[in-house]
Amino acid sequence: MEILFGHIIFILTLIIFGSYLLLGLASAMALRKYLRKNSYVNYNSLVLSPLSPRISIIAPAFNESKTIIDNIRTLLSLYYNNFEVILVNDGSTDNTFERMTEAYELEKVNYYFDYRIPCERIRGVYKSKNPSYNRLTVLDKNNGGKADALNAGINICKSSLVVSIDADSIIEPDSILKLVKPFLEEKDRKVIGTGGVIRIVNSCDIERGHIREIKIPKRLLPRLQVLDYTRAFLLGRMAWSHLDGLMLISGAMGIFDRETVIRSGGYSLKTVGEDMELVLRMRRYMAEHGRKYEVTYIPDPLCWTEVPSDLKSLRKQRTRWVRGLIESLYTHRRIFFNRKFGRLGLLGYPYWFFFEWLAPLIAFAGFVYTFILIVTHSLNWPFYLLLFLFVYSYAILLSTWAVLFEEITFHKYKRKRDVLKLLATALVEPFIYPVHTYFSVRGNIEAMFRKKGWGKAERKGFEKKKIRIRRPTLRQSVNLGKRDKPEETT
Repeated sequence: MEILFGHIIFILTLIIFGSYLLLGLASAMALRKYLRKNSYVNYNSLVLSPLSPRISIIAPAFNESKTIIDNIRTLLSLYYNNFEVILVNDGSTDNTFERMTEAYELEKVNYYFDYRIPCERIRGVYKSKNPSYNRLTVLDKNNGGKADALNAGINICKSSLVVSIDADSIIEPDSILKLVKPFLEEKDRKVIGTGGVIRIVNSCDIERGHIREIKIPKRLLPRLQVLDYTRAFLLGRMAWSHLDGLMLISGAMGIFDRETVIRSGGYSLKTVGEDMELVLRMRRYMAEHGRKYEVTYIPDPLCWTEVPSDLKSLRKQRTRWVRGLIESLYTHRRIFFNRKFGRLGLLGYPYWFFFEWLAPLIAFAGFVYTFILIVTHSLNWPFYLLLFLFVYSYAILLSTWAVLFEEITFHKYKRKRDVLKLLATALVEPFIYPVHTYFSVRGNIEAMFRKKGWGKAERKGFEKKKIRIRRPTLRQSVNLGKRDKPEETT
């Protein structure tokens, strides 16, 4: 029995690692093509052009009082000439709305809109009395969740393109220019959605909603997630965009064709994985109506977000992701191996079904069976150690490949010691895999019992780097001239 088990595990390992290798190669080709194509792009022409499409940036906020003022300031300072910011206060129970009202001099206005897609009752629309904030619209509504808040923002906006973001994220100033570019280049295929790279802001120096200095997270758990995000975006989604099998645009930041979103029914209120479910629903709508379309992905870092720094918050996030994945796969199961949906049905959906949902469950069963073999003294130790060495080495190789991609393309971590810390973290990460397997199993159990809700993780907020005054020594005090001041350092 143990011989059969060993062969099954080995074959599954080869299949999984083979798929990762193919995705890495596809991603490398797509990345090379993107960098070559965009090496001579002048994004300033998009800013100056009066033909640039109007864009509505929709940011749901629920109890975000710690960061809401700086986040709005960041959104209003984006480098684009024709956009509006719609901040949706989703029934916050803290002082989020009061802080916005005071900081931006908000007043209630008459505003006509239609409930084209479902959302909770909108209590009021607010604009600033200060002309400097004429791009800002604040929407106050009953609590309904993130998807409901995004639907409300889509209902009131007037733009043809909508950007959905998390209110607690920090956006790169030129992110809108890069997101809108695929929509301007569309020819025979209609672009219905575009996403980009999401990066981790933990331990970075933040001032007034802008990143002063990019640093690697100090704590191990966020640093592990840096590797996870780098692999997922640069190796995973870049490849699936190239293969026309992309199923997910991160909820932290993505741009969509508003009319397609509305015609496909908007964000689903019945799932916690509304970002994946929307992309699947839009793609399904376009395919079933016989329309040529495209979902694109750009590898530029566009958005920085805070990730969980403790196991409890990470567990809530990852089990929610698993529940969202299961709900999305089940809702759109008709796509599974359906040639009508092209590569999405033949490649994208099966990959997520077998490798993102089923593989962690098989891995958990393998852990349990291995433990039983150890207890009963039936484990083939030479084979097990050889397999472990193979898996461990490949996992490190994959992470190193992802870090290399980052370094030769966008090189956001300027300090060499930050890159070395990432590579050192890659040596530790494989030993953390059983924790993620446990989160996956727990997410499946929660989905089985139909658990609802987000299980919101506690956030630390963006801490500003403190300025300290270094007091002069006695000798320095004597030598200070009338114009001299104590040295100010950070």
